[in-house]
Amino acid sequence: MTELQKQVADTERAFAKTMATRDHAAFTRFLSEETVFFSGPSPLHGKQQVADWWKKFYEKPDAPFSWEPEQVEVLDSGTLAISSGPVRDPQGKLIATFTSIWRLEAPNTWRIIFDKGNEVCDCPKK
Repeated sequence: MTELQKQVADTERAFAKTMATRDHAAFTRFLSEETVFFSGPSPLHGKQQVADWWKKFYEKPDAPFSWEPEQVEVLDSGTLAISSGPVRDPQGKLIATFTSIWRLEAPNTWRIIFDKGNEVCDCPKK
């Protein structure tokens, strides 16, 4: 893993830790002002709209899910990165995967600009 990939993976882990520690304010600090999250019925635009919508996930004492990066790739320019990995319920069951796009917005400061989760389907095989 390159140094930039490690930076992004560490940033994603710190972002995920905000859920485990129930720290919504810290979650918000990882969001770019122009972030877009594909959460809910339609995309959420901007840091405030995403923070407001996600607040419900931070209100109960126990985290409703967790996530961690499995794959990280960074452009050669070192300014954009993608991370993806599993999303698990409190019992550790895989419930979704996520993909996040990160932008380097200041030296050593990666912020999320796009985020999308995909539910895992236990659909019968055809």
